Amino acid sequence: MSIKSFLALALYAAAFHAAPVMAQSPAKLVPAQSEVTFVTKQMGVPVDGRFKKFDAQINFDPKKPEAGSVAFSIDTGSASLGVPESDAEMPKDIWFNVAKFPQATFKSTAIKGLGNGKFEVTGKLDIKGNARDVVVPVQITQSGGNSTATGSFLIKRLDFKIGEAEWTDTTVVANDVTVKFKLALTGLAPL
Repeated sequence: MSIKSFLALALYAAAFHAAPVMAQSPAKLVPAQSEVTFVTKQMGVPVDGRFKKFDAQINFDPKKPEAGSVAFSIDTGSASLGVPESDAEMPKDIWFNVAKFPQATFKSTAIKGLGNGKFEVTGKLDIKGNARDVVVPVQITQSGGNSTATGSFLIKRLDFKIGEAEWTDTTVVANDVTVKFKLALTGLAPL
């Protein structure tokens, strides 16, 4: 079994094991209407990027958030800055090391409701085999049977060994990376 297959199987098993039995079925991600982007600075200039491939397993009732779970995986090889030369560098060992770590994952450990469609999702973010606790603020809006979850959070790229060797110099590429997401969902219970 490949590492990618094992990670996918582990994520699915963890998501379903941790989720309570609910009356409604899990929410479904609509990838074509969703996006995961990131912003960093290179020599002080903001640089925008995005991930083209990702998936989520969401077992969540907004009225009982503490009983929910979220598992998210990103294909690290799908990272793009929109510049062919940069895009060719990101899969290499010093950046995402896609050959060894094809996916970055997030698995929730707690979900807290804050009111008015706002939630705080705490969990483990694992990139390149480096796991860190993160807190992700999420805003959910609904229209008809569709839901949109948006939010952003800050990570330190060096905590995950993204940009090794000469790229650890944060005067060239900043250590702070803001991750932003907009996830279109169907099947989420009403707020």
